Amino acid sequence: MIFLKSFVIGGLICIIGQLLMDLTNHKITPSHILVGFVSLGVILSASGLYQPLVDFAGAGATVPLTGFGHVLAQGTIEQVQINGLLGVFRGGVSAAAVGITAAVVFGYLTALAFKPKS
Repeated sequence: MIFLKSFVIGGLICIIGQLLMDLTNHKITPSHILVGFVSLGVILSASGLYQPLVDFAGAGATVPLTGFGHVLAQGTIEQVQINGLLGVFRGGVSAAAVGITAAVVFGYLTALAFKPKS
């Protein structure tokens, strides 16, 4: 059942992004979606509204861009409680380090494996 929940919630998040681009005649670009969804994830997480969605949908809520915002917010909140103001600068990056590293490594390997087209 968790797979169905993850698929539906993750799919709905993606549908929202696609509808935003399609219904605004592409005035909202993928870059806008990226920044908006990460920011929305931070805001919802900091206000305590995103964790129930993560508990319900698992990867369907943590894999999309809003989930990245959630990780940033939770890491920052945790580090602020431990290190005070310095945690604002340290928390988000340290919490998301594995995901960021994976993106860089797999992006690099993909660039080595394929030739770009102009």
